[in-house]
Amino acid sequence: MFLMQTFDERLNHLIKEALAEDVGDGDHSTVSCIPAAQKGNAVLRIKQAGILAGVDVAQKIFSFVEEENIFHAFKKDGDAMHSGDTAFEVKAHIHTILKCERIVLNCMQRMSGIATLTHAYTEKLKGYKTRLLDTRKTTPNFRLLEKEAVRIGGGINHRFGLFDMIMLKDNHIDYCGSVERAINKAFQYVQSKQPYIKIEVETRRIDDIKKVCAVGKGKVFRIMLDNFTPQQIKEALEIIQNDFETEASGGINLDNIQSYAETGVDYVSVGGLIHQAQSLDLSLKAVMIK
Repeated sequence: MFLMQTFDERLNHLIKEALAEDVGDGDHSTVSCIPAAQKGNAVLRIKQAGILAGVDVAQKIFSFVEEENIFHAFKKDGDAMHSGDTAFEVKAHIHTILKCERIVLNCMQRMSGIATLTHAYTEKLKGYKTRLLDTRKTTPNFRLLEKEAVRIGGGINHRFGLFDMIMLKDNHIDYCGSVERAINKAFQYVQSKQPYIKIEVETRRIDDIKKVCAVGKGKVFRIMLDNFTPQQIKEALEIIQNDFETEASGGINLDNIQSYAETGVDYVSVGGLIHQAQSLDLSLKAVMIK
């Protein structure tokens, strides 16, 4: 079951699929001109400032292909990085280095971009109780590392997928018939089939909040305030009275996040942490030993 897999088990699956996609029936560029027994060194050069992410992942990628590689990290995940810095050095068979090169770079460039943007958001929240959440707006088959990059950047991972939390969103509520009916049916389901899963409910207007408060105590753990203005959130929090965790979502960005934090809401969720992040410039360079 996917829920029971460890991070490393999920990562190994990701690496295996990425290698199959990239290598296919062989790295013919390398095989054609480099002897299989030849060993070499390479370093990860940083070419753009930001927050570094993916060093641990890179080490696991190299070890997946060649367990006996020698990997020396000069920086760790979450460190500030600057152009000209070196993140790590790896010593292995050259076939291994070249086979892993693009996968390592793709992962680290993407992860570092996400970690850097996440860090910018968390800096805006300093001094407030509000914490930053990610969302499921991720790249298919790359969610594991995108969410890991959010964590490295200082954010908190929301649910990983559809399997580890019940989120009653607008479509669930509309299809079910009402917010009260959706809550009661979800709670019955949890009690009988999935007792460890928590229930969150999305609300679109103040009236929805009143309904959740009326029927959700002891059933719902968090109320999402979707596309509420900061003023509307303040009104909502007066109604909720700390009976539920609260999450603001929709339209939150670097320019307005502090106005949401000023309301006292527990969490803000920002899909843009992942889907608006720009990959950072890194390169893996051969080290020529004289």
